[in-house]
Amino acid sequence: MIKKFIYSLIAVLFFSCGIVKKIGVEPVLDSKLKAKQILKTHQKQKTDFTTLQSRLKLELTEGNKSQTHTLTLRMERGNTIWVNAFLNMVRLKITPEKVQMYNKLDRTFFDGDYEIITDFLGITLNFSNLENVLLGDALFNPKANALKKELNQTSYVLTPKKVNELLQVLYFINPRSFKLEGQSVYQPLENRSLDINYQSFQDIDKQLFPKSITIKVLENQNETNLKLNLKSVILNQPLRFPFKMPSGYKQIDL
Repeated sequence: MIKKFIYSLIAVLFFSCGIVKKIGVEPVLDSKLKAKQILKTHQKQKTDFTTLQSRLKLELTEGNKSQTHTLTLRMERGNTIWVNAFLNMVRLKITPEKVQMYNKLDRTFFDGDYEIITDFLGITLNFSNLENVLLGDALFNPKANALKKELNQTSYVLTPKKVNELLQVLYFINPRSFKLEGQSVYQPLENRSLDINYQSFQDIDKQLFPKSITIKVLENQNETNLKLNLKSVILNQPLRFPFKMPSGYKQIDL
């Protein structure tokens, strides 16, 4: 199970606490807004920071097995996602070029690229995509002229104008905050889906950051659920991202 935990953490991460704001309570949908306007307003809500540190409570569920851990998450905008777990026993570092991890519990390490994430999710992702997941932004940075708007009862739904039989993406945007309520990626041929939902946001330095995120990966009938809860978020403090690949460990193929 520990190996599955590490695998899922790497694959999905791709993700003082302030006031929690639950968005979507009183929808104020404007039927006149076009997809381009909605997306542009959403993109303006991107958080602006240099560094971020948070306590990250993670719950992984696969079938009838589950485990919960509290981790330390550090981010340097555009450069590094760093996770420390199990009393410094497991450390993960993701940069635009690499995905690296070592586990002192069983003396193993991984040193590779984003192929591991592509293999797990079946979607080609980069560092920016992973940041977007953690920060509540649109996963693929879509172009406005490629999207159309649909309405449901609580949110704006942006979908591609052209149907792609290989990959279908939906963005659910809150009409008040214009942050994401959720985003879904579906691959019909592989019968695989990725659903990311943002239950609540927190106000940190007058910016909205995700507070609670749930991620579900469904392939055929195999379901993996990941719940992330970000606490004690601190911005723009000097941070270190220590990571030294140990010698004498066994390289693993996740």
